[in-house]
Amino acid sequence: MNNGNYENVCENLKKVRMQIREAEQKAGRPQGSVKLMAVSKFHPDQAVLKAIEAQQLLFGENRVQEACSKFPELIKNNPDIELHMIGQLQTNKVRHAVEIAKCIESVDRIPLLDEIEKQCQRLNKTIKILFEYHTGEESKSGFTDMQELTQALENFKQGKYAHIIPAGFMTMAPFVEDKDIIRKSFVTLRTIAQQMQEKYPQFDLSELSMGMSGDYEIAIEEGSTLVRIGTAIFGQRDY
Repeated sequence: MNNGNYENVCENLKKVRMQIREAEQKAGRPQGSVKLMAVSKFHPDQAVLKAIEAQQLLFGENRVQEACSKFPELIKNNPDIELHMIGQLQTNKVRHAVEIAKCIESVDRIPLLDEIEKQCQRLNKTIKILFEYHTGEESKSGFTDMQELTQALENFKQGKYAHIIPAGFMTMAPFVEDKDIIRKSFVTLRTIAQQMQEKYPQFDLSELSMGMSGDYEIAIEEGSTLVRIGTAIFGQRDY
């Protein structure tokens, strides 16, 4: 399905949506309680166009440069597209990230929030963010310290980030075969989210972005509200 052949994207999307519905049902959750994000990194704009044909409008990109080369034209033609940045974000890339994205899911440190606020203020734009939390030894990034995460939310409480809406949490489970380890990662995030929601009821922190092509059914069982699927939709990537 790589090498530029994206004819299966619509069919793949249909299959993934059906599996999400089945997973919701199995977990006793209402149909439609889990959003599907199509992760289009390393896939060209024709792949995205195929997904749009199948009514897919929520997309995730890891790299700011790639997103900026691919999405401005697509968004211009399809204003309903919602692009999330999901990769580790360097401070010097924030300016371009906030220009194109509606949500930055990979907020993993307070200085990044400071820069997002600065750039959103410049554009007079409001953006959503998710706090990325490190939940497993092999997961790549995220807040590792509850104290720092609490401090970030205290900053919000004090009105420090007028142009940012805290919307929830994100994590990546470790890339392991052991389903118990994967599940533990999702349970950890859900628990942290519940604690923070109780502590800061003035914010709606209900978004739980967890689960990818290999583990999204477990994530849905553990309360995910947004799954990030790339390979199962677009096929293997050409790096």
